[in-house]
Amino acid sequence: MDPKTTQPIIYTDLDGTLLDHNTYSYEKALDALNILKKKKVPLIFCTSKTRAEIEKYRKELDIKDPFVSENGGAIFIPKKYFGFKFPFSRQIPDYYVIEIGTPIKRILNAIENIKKRGHDITTFSDMSATVLSKDCCLKLNDAKNAKMREYDEAFKINIKKDEPKIRELIKKQGYNFTKGGRYCHIMGGNDKGKAVKILTNLFKRRYSQTNTIGLGDGQNDIPMLKEVNVPVIVKNSAHSGLKVDFDTIRTKKEGHEGWSNAVKKLVVFNYSGTHRI
Repeated sequence: MDPKTTQPIIYTDLDGTLLDHNTYSYEKALDALNILKKKKVPLIFCTSKTRAEIEKYRKELDIKDPFVSENGGAIFIPKKYFGFKFPFSRQIPDYYVIEIGTPIKRILNAIENIKKRGHDITTFSDMSATVLSKDCCLKLNDAKNAKMREYDEAFKINIKKDEPKIRELIKKQGYNFTKGGRYCHIMGGNDKGKAVKILTNLFKRRYSQTNTIGLGDGQNDIPMLKEVNVPVIVKNSAHSGLKVDFDTIRTKKEGHEGWSNAVKKLVVFNYSGTHRI
């Protein structure tokens, strides 16, 4: 690559963004995904999903780049990907792992303390894979993968008016609260933005100039969108429009179709506006 060329790097949420909110389809994004492969644009999944869930999509789509699991809980970097040394927390057979989040056992203890105060919460660990698959329209094996959490617990607040108090109790225990497209999440000091910052600094050691693009649809995507050069909010009618206090591009179409349109215009046509696309 010409050293003067600016290298695009894409960070993307999955549910409600690259994947359809209801069907989890990515069919309408395949053209854009093929373009990214041809142009050798790194595509970083940055999602609330578990490592097991993400690996399924990486295999299906033949993605070889690093990824971020469980709302910034950890960064998984394939070995030999960067070709230079960098600090990491641990290594497993296929990846160097940079851990930002808190181990799940401590997270679950915090949730149990909230339940003991009488709040009606249903967590992923409470639900069997069969129940979870029905609750979020996942195939059974996908639901099993969704339960393999390491740094972040997803849950439902069954009495909506309790949300402010539950938020407060989570904060008092030293943890953070956020929302995805379907569920609430309790986690440690991690968020997607912290993970994006770490990864972008590594990419800057590989490329002389970078242009980071982030695509998301939910509250938990805001830290990621704040950290990139070009933030994109993908339309999702399943919840009210995401409100932010910074300039963003918003897609006219939803899910994988909106994602595809945005990626093509930003990467192929170098769109530089701040309007709907």
